[in-house]
Amino acid sequence: MKSKHPKGLLFLFFTEMWERFGYYLIIGIFVLYMIDPASTGGLAFSDKYADDIFGTYIALTYLTPFLGGFLADRVLGYFKAIYLGGFLMALGYIGLGFHDITSFYISMGLIIVGNGFFKPSISTLVGNLYSTEEYKAYKDSGYNIFYMGINIGAFICNIIAAFMRNQYGWGAAFITAGIGMFLGLIIFTMGRKHLEQANVMKPKQEGDISLNRILASVFLPAILTGIIGWMIPGNIFKSDSTDAFIFACIPIIIFYVRLYLKASHEDKRPLGALLAIFAVGMLFWAVFKQNGTALTRWANYYTDRQVTGTTEKTLSSIYLVDKKDFQTKEVQKYDNQFKAEKDENGEPIKVQGKDVYFTNVSSEQKEALEKKPEAKVSLINTELFQSINPGWIILLTPLLVAFFAFLRKKGKEPSTPSKIVLGLFISALSCLFMVIAVYIGSNGAVKVSPLWLVGTYGVITIGELCLSPMGLSIVSKLSPPRFTALMMGGFFLSISIGNKLSGVLASMWYDYENKANFFIVNCGLLLFATVLGLFILKRLNAVMKEKGIN
Repeated sequence: MKSKHPKGLLFLFFTEMWERFGYYLIIGIFVLYMIDPASTGGLAFSDKYADDIFGTYIALTYLTPFLGGFLADRVLGYFKAIYLGGFLMALGYIGLGFHDITSFYISMGLIIVGNGFFKPSISTLVGNLYSTEEYKAYKDSGYNIFYMGINIGAFICNIIAAFMRNQYGWGAAFITAGIGMFLGLIIFTMGRKHLEQANVMKPKQEGDISLNRILASVFLPAILTGIIGWMIPGNIFKSDSTDAFIFACIPIIIFYVRLYLKASHEDKRPLGALLAIFAVGMLFWAVFKQNGTALTRWANYYTDRQVTGTTEKTLSSIYLVDKKDFQTKEVQKYDNQFKAEKDENGEPIKVQGKDVYFTNVSSEQKEALEKKPEAKVSLINTELFQSINPGWIILLTPLLVAFFAFLRKKGKEPSTPSKIVLGLFISALSCLFMVIAVYIGSNGAVKVSPLWLVGTYGVITIGELCLSPMGLSIVSKLSPPRFTALMMGGFFLSISIGNKLSGVLASMWYDYENKANFFIVNCGLLLFATVLGLFILKRLNAVMKEKGIN
């Protein structure tokens, strides 16, 4: 029996799995590395500065595909773009393994540029594999399979990262990401003969916007306004990098508004629908991408990660626990678990949640530990919590697909825009889990169960599955043919802005006396996005119907 999917999909699946292995390994440990003390190999950045750097980094990794995709379409071809992007990313990952601040920033730049070439090119190859009548009907399921590869890589990477960090240090963990990227390129090379038919550069069409025009009217103004934003005295948006990024986005946003205003009557409705989806999706990513900042901080400082007994022995044997002194300089430096750090004058500085002391251990355990100054506690590595989301995706995707298939048979399956709005609402509910966790932990007085993070990730994963996989699909379906590449770039731009906003929001963590209010604000943003989605839902469904798609 002939397969429903082309052979090349298998090679793209494993190529992307290993590429995402490296990308998400970095995401999982990036903030932890930046805030770790220099004495243990970290950069000793403040939490706020680390959040800002993280937000800028992930924002730029989704901004560069706008130009990288154009160059792949018109100049390089997808094979060359994948090799170039993969090689630059691998060098960047390995460069992070050298404990040097200059190497740190150069390596981030290599990853950002490399991702710009790699990400849009491999996604385009997947779609091109299904361009023939033989496979055309199975394109959506092909993308679902491809999406699973992404999340398998994201799931296993944090386990490997924890092992390498505990056994060999931060540098080894970063270098492992680079090895994963090179492995992905080797697999891609092995499958090239099955992918040749997909490496078809986009033919020039009437009405296409030239690459020179894009560079002159979008990227050059973006660079110039970004420089202006960086150099403005003071901080309009709390940091120089945020000012530069927001200013750089202004010419790009103006470009898309003008594209909509100048479009023909036939093109204006689908373009308007896509821009509306980009706007509400941006708010989703602003909250979702805090998994690498605020939720990592919650796992690191506010979650009871201590393991004992058989669990401790098992995890220790495979180097997945972090050994900490029960009585450390950190405990002496901080008045209490979540109280205050003293400055040089002995005045308290309000920095919550930074020591490893457990106020909620039993009195017997505390007494036993205090009798042994050399005693250590075993803590589950913080980065392991980054595997919860991809783990949920792997578990829930078949269930959600089956659920919607059941509704389809009954004639009650929601439209794609309806699924997106549903995903926004469900994601808002995940924030309420964290509000409850804050109150359970008395706003940091007691470390709470890891199950609160497991539950939070579980709920927001359902929202993600309703929203994220639909994004590229709806762009490819609604975009006028000559604007497809531009609208794909707009989709990535909305994610980029959302990612940067996630860093801005996370950097406000210490501005909230009651941490529940931090998560309530996030919930409010998603509910606002839900209301916006409901407001435009009728029009979105009408445009989909005009196009003859669901």
